[in-house]
Amino acid sequence: MDKELEAKVAKLQELVDGSDNIVFFGGAGVSTESGIPDFRSQDGLYNQKYDYPPETILSHSFFMRNTAEFYRFYKEKILLVGSGMDPKPNAAHLKLAELEQAGKLKAVITQNIDELHHKAGSKTIYELHGTVTRNFCMDCDKQFDMEYIRQSEGVPVCDACGGIVKPDVVLYEEGLDMYTMEQAVQAITNADMLIIGGTSLVVYPAAGLIDYYRGHKLVLINKGITGREAGADLVINGAIGEVLGAIKV
Repeated sequence: MDKELEAKVAKLQELVDGSDNIVFFGGAGVSTESGIPDFRSQDGLYNQKYDYPPETILSHSFFMRNTAEFYRFYKEKILLVGSGMDPKPNAAHLKLAELEQAGKLKAVITQNIDELHHKAGSKTIYELHGTVTRNFCMDCDKQFDMEYIRQSEGVPVCDACGGIVKPDVVLYEEGLDMYTMEQAVQAITNADMLIIGGTSLVVYPAAGLIDYYRGHKLVLINKGITGREAGADLVINGAIGEVLGAIKV
Protein backbone atom coordinates (compact mmCIF):
# COMPACT_ATOMS: atom_id res chain seq x y z
CA MET A 1 0.00 0.00 0.00
CA ASP A 2 1.59 3.31 -1.06
CA LYS A 3 1.74 6.36 1.19
CA GLU A 4 -1.11 8.19 -0.55
CA LEU A 5 -3.40 5.21 -0.12
CA GLU A 6 -2.26 4.77 3.48
CA ALA A 7 -3.20 8.38 4.22
CA LYS A 8 -6.66 7.92 2.73
CA VAL A 9 -7.22 4.68 4.64
CA ALA A 10 -6.22 6.52 7.82
CA LYS A 11 -8.84 9.17 7.04
CA LEU A 12 -11.41 6.44 6.42
CA GLN A 13 -10.51 4.89 9.78
CA GLU A 14 -11.08 8.25 11.45
CA LEU A 15 -14.52 8.59 9.84
CA VAL A 16 -15.49 5.03 10.80
CA ASP A 17 -14.34 5.56 14.39
CA GLY A 18 -16.60 8.62 14.68
CA SER A 19 -19.71 6.96 13.23
CA ASP A 20 -22.31 4.56 14.59
CA ASN A 21 -24.87 4.49 11.77
CA ILE A 22 -22.87 3.46 8.71
CA VAL A 23 -24.54 2.22 5.53
CA PHE A 24 -22.62 0.49 2.77
CA PHE A 25 -23.83 0.57 -0.84
CA GLY A 26 -21.95 -1.80 -3.14
CA GLY A 27 -21.77 -2.93 -6.73
CA ALA A 28 -20.07 -5.59 -8.82
CA GLY A 29 -16.57 -4.49 -7.83
CA VAL A 30 -17.18 -5.84 -4.33
CA SER A 31 -17.41 -9.37 -5.70
CA THR A 32 -14.79 -9.32 -8.46
CA GLU A 33 -12.09 -9.87 -5.84
CA SER A 34 -13.88 -13.15 -5.07
CA GLY A 35 -13.59 -14.18 -8.72
CA ILE A 36 -17.10 -13.25 -9.83
CA PRO A 37 -17.00 -11.41 -13.18
CA ASP A 38 -18.53 -7.96 -13.44
CA PHE A 39 -20.14 -6.48 -16.55
CA ARG A 40 -18.26 -3.37 -17.60
CA SER A 41 -14.56 -3.92 -16.89
CA GLN A 42 -12.07 -5.04 -19.54
CA ASP A 43 -12.68 -8.69 -18.65
CA GLY A 44 -16.35 -8.24 -17.85
CA LEU A 45 -19.31 -9.95 -19.46
CA TYR A 46 -20.02 -7.02 -21.78
CA ASN A 47 -16.60 -7.51 -23.40
CA GLN A 48 -16.99 -11.21 -24.10
CA LYS A 49 -18.51 -12.61 -27.29
CA TYR A 50 -21.81 -14.47 -27.32
CA ASP A 51 -24.55 -14.96 -29.89
CA TYR A 52 -26.42 -12.18 -28.09
CA PRO A 53 -25.18 -9.32 -25.88
CA PRO A 54 -25.38 -10.17 -22.14
CA GLU A 55 -27.84 -7.33 -21.51
CA THR A 56 -30.14 -8.90 -24.12
CA ILE A 57 -29.85 -12.40 -22.68
CA LEU A 58 -30.49 -11.10 -19.16
CA SER A 59 -33.72 -9.34 -20.14
CA HIS A 60 -37.28 -10.30 -19.31
CA SER A 61 -38.34 -10.53 -22.95
CA PHE A 62 -35.41 -12.80 -23.84
CA PHE A 63 -36.12 -15.03 -20.84
CA MET A 64 -39.73 -15.42 -21.98
CA ARG A 65 -39.01 -16.13 -25.65
CA ASN A 66 -35.70 -17.99 -25.45
CA THR A 67 -35.63 -19.57 -22.02
CA ALA A 68 -33.22 -22.36 -22.93
CA GLU A 69 -30.56 -19.94 -24.21
CA PHE A 70 -31.10 -17.72 -21.16
CA TYR A 71 -30.39 -20.63 -18.83
CA ARG A 72 -27.37 -21.79 -20.82
CA PHE A 73 -25.78 -18.36 -20.26
CA TYR A 74 -27.12 -17.96 -16.71
CA LYS A 75 -25.77 -21.27 -15.47
CA GLU A 76 -22.38 -20.85 -17.14
CA LYS A 77 -21.68 -17.17 -16.49
CA ILE A 78 -23.77 -16.25 -13.43
CA LEU A 79 -23.90 -19.51 -11.45
CA LEU A 80 -20.47 -20.54 -12.81
CA VAL A 81 -21.64 -24.13 -13.37
CA GLY A 82 -18.78 -26.21 -14.75
CA SER A 83 -16.16 -23.59 -13.96
CA GLY A 84 -14.82 -25.34 -10.88
CA MET A 85 -15.13 -22.03 -9.04
CA ASP A 86 -16.63 -21.70 -5.59
CA PRO A 87 -16.47 -17.97 -4.78
CA LYS A 88 -15.84 -17.07 -1.13
CA PRO A 89 -16.38 -13.79 0.70
CA ASN A 90 -13.36 -11.52 0.42
CA ALA A 91 -11.90 -9.04 2.91
CA ALA A 92 -14.54 -6.42 2.06
CA HIS A 93 -17.48 -8.76 2.74
CA LEU A 94 -15.92 -9.95 5.98
CA LYS A 95 -15.11 -6.45 7.25
CA LEU A 96 -18.66 -5.24 6.60
CA ALA A 97 -20.03 -8.17 8.60
CA GLU A 98 -17.58 -7.34 11.39
CA LEU A 99 -18.64 -3.69 11.40
CA GLU A 100 -22.29 -4.75 11.64
CA GLN A 101 -21.57 -7.13 14.50
CA ALA A 102 -19.81 -4.28 16.31
CA GLY A 103 -22.96 -2.16 15.98
CA LYS A 104 -21.41 0.44 13.70
CA LEU A 105 -22.82 -0.62 10.33
CA LYS A 106 -26.62 -0.76 10.09
CA ALA A 107 -27.21 -2.04 6.55
CA VAL A 108 -25.60 -3.36 3.39
CA ILE A 109 -27.31 -2.31 0.18
CA THR A 110 -26.09 -4.31 -2.81
CA GLN A 111 -26.63 -4.43 -6.54
CA ASN A 112 -25.06 -7.91 -6.59
CA ILE A 113 -27.12 -11.07 -6.84
CA ASP A 114 -24.56 -13.44 -5.33
CA GLU A 115 -24.79 -14.66 -1.75
CA LEU A 116 -21.39 -13.50 -0.56
CA HIS A 117 -22.64 -10.93 1.95
CA HIS A 118 -24.78 -13.66 3.53
CA LYS A 119 -21.86 -16.09 3.55
CA ALA A 120 -19.71 -13.45 5.27
CA GLY A 121 -22.25 -13.14 8.08
CA SER A 122 -24.01 -9.85 7.31
CA LYS A 123 -27.61 -9.79 8.55
CA THR A 124 -29.31 -6.62 7.27
CA ILE A 125 -28.90 -6.81 3.50
CA TYR A 126 -31.07 -5.07 0.92
CA GLU A 127 -30.59 -6.85 -2.40
CA LEU A 128 -31.77 -4.36 -5.01
CA HIS A 129 -31.47 -6.80 -7.91
CA GLY A 130 -32.61 -9.93 -6.09
CA THR A 131 -30.53 -13.04 -5.47
CA VAL A 132 -29.55 -16.27 -7.21
CA THR A 133 -30.35 -18.14 -4.00
CA ARG A 134 -34.12 -17.74 -4.46
CA ASN A 135 -36.05 -19.19 -7.40
CA PHE A 136 -39.75 -19.74 -7.94
CA CYS A 137 -42.18 -21.59 -10.18
CA MET A 138 -43.94 -19.13 -12.47
CA ASP A 139 -47.15 -21.20 -12.29
CA CYS A 140 -47.57 -22.33 -8.68
CA ASP A 141 -44.95 -20.12 -6.94
CA LYS A 142 -43.18 -23.06 -5.28
CA GLN A 143 -39.75 -21.94 -4.08
CA PHE A 144 -36.44 -23.55 -5.04
CA ASP A 145 -32.86 -23.02 -3.94
CA MET A 146 -29.88 -22.30 -6.18
CA GLU A 147 -28.68 -25.89 -6.17
CA TYR A 148 -31.95 -26.98 -7.80
CA ILE A 149 -31.13 -24.69 -10.72
CA ARG A 150 -27.49 -25.77 -10.87
CA GLN A 151 -28.41 -29.46 -10.99
CA SER A 152 -31.21 -29.11 -13.54
CA GLU A 153 -30.82 -30.15 -17.16
CA GLY A 154 -31.69 -27.39 -19.60
CA VAL A 155 -34.62 -25.28 -18.42
CA PRO A 156 -35.47 -26.04 -14.76
CA VAL A 157 -39.10 -26.98 -14.21
CA CYS A 158 -41.17 -27.26 -11.07
CA ASP A 159 -41.23 -30.74 -9.50
CA ALA A 160 -44.78 -30.09 -8.33
CA CYS A 161 -46.60 -28.74 -11.40
CA GLY A 162 -44.10 -28.75 -14.26
CA GLY A 163 -44.04 -24.96 -14.65
CA ILE A 164 -40.89 -23.04 -15.59
CA VAL A 165 -38.74 -21.98 -12.64
CA LYS A 166 -37.43 -18.40 -12.76
CA PRO A 167 -34.58 -16.92 -10.71
CA ASP A 168 -35.69 -14.26 -8.23
CA VAL A 169 -33.37 -11.71 -9.83
CA VAL A 170 -34.33 -8.42 -11.47
CA LEU A 171 -33.79 -8.78 -15.20
CA TYR A 172 -33.49 -5.91 -17.63
CA GLU A 173 -36.98 -4.50 -18.39
CA GLU A 174 -38.18 -5.48 -14.90
CA GLY A 175 -38.74 -3.02 -12.07
CA LEU A 176 -36.99 -3.13 -8.73
CA ASP A 177 -38.87 -4.39 -5.69
CA MET A 178 -40.39 -1.27 -4.16
CA TYR A 179 -40.31 -2.54 -0.57
CA THR A 180 -36.57 -3.24 -0.85
CA MET A 181 -36.04 0.20 -2.39
CA GLU A 182 -38.01 1.88 0.41
CA GLN A 183 -35.95 0.09 3.06
CA ALA A 184 -32.72 1.10 1.32
CA VAL A 185 -33.84 4.73 1.05
CA GLN A 186 -34.73 4.81 4.75
CA ALA A 187 -31.36 3.33 5.73
CA ILE A 188 -29.43 5.86 3.64
CA THR A 189 -31.53 8.78 4.86
CA ASN A 190 -30.81 7.88 8.49
CA ALA A 191 -27.11 7.13 7.99
CA ASP A 192 -24.40 9.29 9.53
CA MET A 193 -21.87 7.79 7.11
CA LEU A 194 -22.36 6.34 3.62
CA ILE A 195 -19.67 4.19 2.03
CA ILE A 196 -20.12 3.41 -1.66
CA GLY A 197 -17.84 0.75 -3.08
CA GLY A 198 -17.22 -1.23 -6.22
CA THR A 199 -19.66 0.64 -8.43
CA SER A 200 -19.33 3.28 -11.11
CA LEU A 201 -22.79 4.63 -10.15
CA VAL A 202 -24.15 4.41 -13.70
CA VAL A 203 -27.03 1.93 -13.21
CA TYR A 204 -30.29 3.65 -12.34
CA PRO A 205 -32.51 3.77 -10.38
CA ALA A 206 -30.10 2.17 -7.89
CA ALA A 207 -27.40 4.81 -8.42
CA GLY A 208 -29.90 7.52 -7.55
CA LEU A 209 -30.03 6.28 -3.96
CA ILE A 210 -26.99 8.41 -3.16
CA ASP A 211 -29.23 11.49 -3.43
CA TYR A 212 -31.05 10.48 -0.24
CA TYR A 213 -27.93 10.81 1.88
CA ARG A 214 -27.98 13.98 4.00
CA GLY A 215 -24.77 13.57 5.98
CA HIS A 216 -21.22 14.79 5.48
CA LYS A 217 -19.28 11.52 5.44
CA LEU A 218 -19.72 10.27 1.88
CA VAL A 219 -16.91 7.88 0.94
CA LEU A 220 -16.34 6.43 -2.54
CA ILE A 221 -14.08 3.39 -2.91
CA ASN A 222 -13.57 2.11 -6.44
CA LYS A 223 -10.73 1.11 -8.72
CA GLY A 224 -12.07 3.32 -11.47
CA ILE A 225 -13.60 6.78 -11.60
CA THR A 226 -17.22 7.24 -10.53
CA GLY A 227 -19.62 9.90 -11.66
CA ARG A 228 -20.17 11.39 -8.20
CA GLU A 229 -16.66 12.08 -6.95
CA ALA A 230 -17.15 15.86 -6.90
CA GLY A 231 -19.65 15.60 -4.04
CA ALA A 232 -17.75 13.05 -1.98
CA ASP A 233 -15.93 13.79 1.27
CA LEU A 234 -13.35 11.06 0.60
CA VAL A 235 -12.47 9.30 -2.65
CA ILE A 236 -10.24 6.22 -2.57
CA ASN A 237 -9.17 4.67 -5.87
CA GLY A 238 -8.14 1.18 -4.90
CA ALA A 239 -9.22 -2.41 -4.39
CA ILE A 240 -12.10 -2.42 -1.94
CA GLY A 241 -10.94 -5.59 -0.20
CA GLU A 242 -7.54 -4.05 0.50
CA VAL A 243 -9.06 -0.77 1.67
CA LEU A 244 -11.80 -2.12 3.94
CA GLY A 245 -9.62 -4.99 5.08
CA ALA A 246 -7.22 -2.46 6.59
CA ILE A 247 -9.90 -0.90 8.80
CA LYS A 248 -9.79 -1.80 12.49
CA VAL A 249 -13.08 -2.30 14.30
